[in-house]
Amino acid sequence: MNLRVFGSILAIGFLLAGCNGNRVFEEYEGLKSGTWHVSDTVSFEVPKLQGPNSTLVGIKYTKDYGFRNLYVRYILKDSLGKEIETKLLDIPLFESTTGQPLGEGYGGTFTKYDTLPLDNAYSSIHLVQYMRVEELPGIETVGLKVVKK
Repeated sequence: MNLRVFGSILAIGFLLAGCNGNRVFEEYEGLKSGTWHVSDTVSFEVPKLQGPNSTLVGIKYTKDYGFRNLYVRYILKDSLGKEIETKLLDIPLFESTTGQPLGEGYGGTFTKYDTLPLDNAYSSIHLVQYMRVEELPGIETVGLKVVKK
């Protein structure tokens, strides 16, 4: 009986340790057929958030991605749809000298998070690939995560 209680407590402890209390918002959008078209805009509606937060963009990619980095333009809009800020980001996905994938993953799929340098409060964020190609194969999912500072 004591072994069963101990096992239950240990299992509950592992479950609680797996929860991330710092995450305020997290959402991902899968891209059709693992390709990000130049005309596709990935958009996220973000609820009003309290306190100081950090915003991260997450890119899930495969070894089939043909470039070392990913240029992404983000566009912030307020609740009325007015553009507040836009900026081009350079997100490295592979090590420039060794070609090894950056981020976490296994097999042929990896996820890289990069911090967005945001100063303004916003209601929605829109992400567009800026790689000067019509179709960008190897990008499976694009996400947004907001965490407490």
